[in-house]
Amino acid sequence: MPPQVLRLFLLAVGIVTAYSIARYFLTPPSFRQYGWYRGEALTQLSAREPVFAGKKACEECHSDEIQKLLKFEHKTLSCEGCHGPGQAHADNPDVKIDKSNYGACLRCHEANPSRPKWHKQIVSKAHYTESKSNAKPGAKSGLCTECHVPHAPSEVP
Repeated sequence: MPPQVLRLFLLAVGIVTAYSIARYFLTPPSFRQYGWYRGEALTQLSAREPVFAGKKACEECHSDEIQKLLKFEHKTLSCEGCHGPGQAHADNPDVKIDKSNYGACLRCHEANPSRPKWHKQIVSKAHYTESKSNAKPGAKSGLCTECHVPHAPSEVP
């Protein structure tokens, strides 16, 4: 047998042995307990403090906005999908929640070929060529709220 084949075989055995040892020491004991993930992950996830309050918590104080939302295209969205986690705000109204901004709209409405054709999409560079003429002086150009009402997207402000 040529020496190159023996070296190649020994190298392959060394790689497999190193992989097996690393896998033994680096794989958590609960891995594959419930499938292809760590069983301990369920305990860790359930121990986390909730950060999302849910639509019902928002409705306690903001029922007028919820009722407006139910009449338009965004009726299936949760408040926190656009405004971010709201548990801290639900617990203490003095904690301000994020107002919707340009990025919140583009997360769903920036043109993406994987989205269905019926989903309204824009190419932001083409859509915001200039600011609305009657916008407030000093307002940033290209804000969705210059032309759209977030809770009622079919209405004009």
